[in-house]
Amino acid sequence: MKVLITGRQGQVSRELQLSLPNAELLVLGQEQLNLADSDAIRRQVRALRPDLIINAAAHTAVDQAESEPEAAFAINSVAPGVLAEEAATLAVPLIHYSTDYVFDGSKDGLYSEDDATGPLGVYGRSKLAGEDAIRAVGGQHLILRTSWIYSLHGKNFLLTMQRLLQEREELRVVGDQVGAPTWAGSIAQATAELVQHWQNGQAGAWGTYHLTGLGETSWFGFASAIAEQLRLQGKPCARLEPIPSSAYPTPAQRPLNSRLDCSRLQREWNIRLPNWHDALLECLSNPR
Repeated sequence: MKVLITGRQGQVSRELQLSLPNAELLVLGQEQLNLADSDAIRRQVRALRPDLIINAAAHTAVDQAESEPEAAFAINSVAPGVLAEEAATLAVPLIHYSTDYVFDGSKDGLYSEDDATGPLGVYGRSKLAGEDAIRAVGGQHLILRTSWIYSLHGKNFLLTMQRLLQEREELRVVGDQVGAPTWAGSIAQATAELVQHWQNGQAGAWGTYHLTGLGETSWFGFASAIAEQLRLQGKPCARLEPIPSSAYPTPAQRPLNSRLDCSRLQREWNIRLPNWHDALLECLSNPR
């Protein structure tokens, strides 16, 4: 099976390359594929003729997107639609990753796939537009909304906290945004299981699903869990203090509630991610 993966150095792409050992992987990074160029996307897909497309690339700089909306929409909105069109032409599935940022965070409980969206910034709006573009094409597709992705590679909260906690005596972290940290390795493993179910003729319904670590915490709680592991290793660690979002202004507003209900994916595809804290420990104990 030939699997086309967009993105080479991204957190999810790197883990996917380790989680799909039995497939012929066609991994296209920025050097091989400019996702802002629709014609280039069409040429590549038509030349490679994959059996499955996984769109693991995105414009993920949330604050930067506020000052460059055209770039964010080209990569996060237009490109997914083009990939969906080409996948439909080839009659192959498309797996695409989206985000909790399609919601405004004002709901009290968990967000389901059917809840009204309302992104607060350019990044969320561009990702939602990408979802809509894929759904408009139809065909076999999975849109997987996830949240707070981290790994031992690239730029992410885990690596930033590990560095700052060892550099400073005190660290202030936002405590009123709640969600589920999700290890990129968990996302890749779940994706591999989805692919296996499809290949075995055990596919659930195609469509939009939520895929995050189980449980919930705040960014402060996530930082505290990271600090605990550093202390267990005997490393220096800063004192942590929770602060409200208002004390840490950013160009893009973040949703206060990013909790996603992932029960539909378990019902339809029998996929369930581990608890976010358990996944953190697995990530830290399995550097790769």
